[in-house]
Amino acid sequence: MERGEIIKHNYLKLILSSALIGLASSTLAYALKHMTEHVELIIYKNISNFNPILFIGLPTVGLTLIFFSRKYLFYGRKNKGIVEIYKTLDQRKEHLPIFKIPSHFLNGFLTVIFGGSTGVEVSTVVATATIGNTVYKNDFSANRYKRELVCAGVTAGVAVLFVSPLAGGLFAMEVIARKVRRSIVVSCAASALTAWLFIALFEHERLLSLSVQDWHWQALPWFAALSLLSGLLSVYFTLLVTRMKSIFGNINNNFLRVNIGAILVGSMIFMFPALYGDSYHGLKEISANPSISILTLAIIMLLKPLAASLTLGAGGDGGVFAPSIVAGAFLGLLFCSLCNTVAGTHLIPINFALVGAAATLSASIYAPFTALILVCNIVPNGYELFIPLALGCFIAKLFAQKILPYNAYTYDFYLAKSDNIAIESSENKF
Repeated sequence: MERGEIIKHNYLKLILSSALIGLASSTLAYALKHMTEHVELIIYKNISNFNPILFIGLPTVGLTLIFFSRKYLFYGRKNKGIVEIYKTLDQRKEHLPIFKIPSHFLNGFLTVIFGGSTGVEVSTVVATATIGNTVYKNDFSANRYKRELVCAGVTAGVAVLFVSPLAGGLFAMEVIARKVRRSIVVSCAASALTAWLFIALFEHERLLSLSVQDWHWQALPWFAALSLLSGLLSVYFTLLVTRMKSIFGNINNNFLRVNIGAILVGSMIFMFPALYGDSYHGLKEISANPSISILTLAIIMLLKPLAASLTLGAGGDGGVFAPSIVAGAFLGLLFCSLCNTVAGTHLIPINFALVGAAATLSASIYAPFTALILVCNIVPNGYELFIPLALGCFIAKLFAQKILPYNAYTYDFYLAKSDNIAIESSENKF
């Protein structure tokens, strides 16, 4: 074959492989999302009606089941989140073992349904990345397309979770690939198209049923101020996650490590049930309740990142995706209430909740385009708020990045890079 024909042939195989990965990843994400939502809601309602004090011990059940599943079902092999994907992509000989698919699926499910205060997003991302890596290992495409196929899996997984193929593709390129080249765009596009067809057939429901209300240009300074606060909130969250990793990593007794974190999380849920699980149900209820107090909003906003950090530190499977969206939305509602009460403004709560969610997510994962498009799609008419959302995403991300050179996803790699720099500097002195 001539070179041009070989390239065309490789691209055709890449497109077909990406579409296949997109279908498998869409199915996995859909199953995990709806199974978790359904069971989480059943357990939450039954405990609320029976005896809410049981919330204190409920996360212990989930985290204990995860501990034993890791020990006996998966032979002691741990899940480390998105850092596993980075290691796989940065080292060609490293691969995501296939057990990551059932492991993250099961552990993400158990974490959230028993109240662990995080979401299934990162579990979905790693599981779907593993699907892409598995297809790559079986030589379905050219050897140089490992990153492309991993990104194809992630694209479809995130697309189905948030009913947004575009957000899935942007997340894969901004956060996972960390680069843009033609082959990656082609792979993500093929997977996103497959996910779009899957969504058209099976998935229609938005995260929030509330609608954006008309916003005015005079509100832009208030949106900008909220964006700076969102950047600070994301830094607070990142520092909590990294600190809890360190604290719980130093606890050698497995019983203590699991139960200390789980009981603390359960106690918070008992006092503030909106912290249960991914907290999307709590966000829906509070967003529709204009009488919620400023103090309650402030407490939930601060406790959600803490509860998520404790969940992850104690061994839960998840990440910063859902907690960032929820905590940011509560920050937006709090900011709006304070401004309307103290400054006599007439700001619209749902608009500020959405900007807070987008800005905090953007600053937490350093992915403004992903956060922008994702939040535009969690309400029926989100694109009407496009300009304030874009403003919030970029201000918050830049502000957070000025304060911290790493986020919760890249912390381990930042430390490794810093260590290497220090070693090279010391070697250069001799």
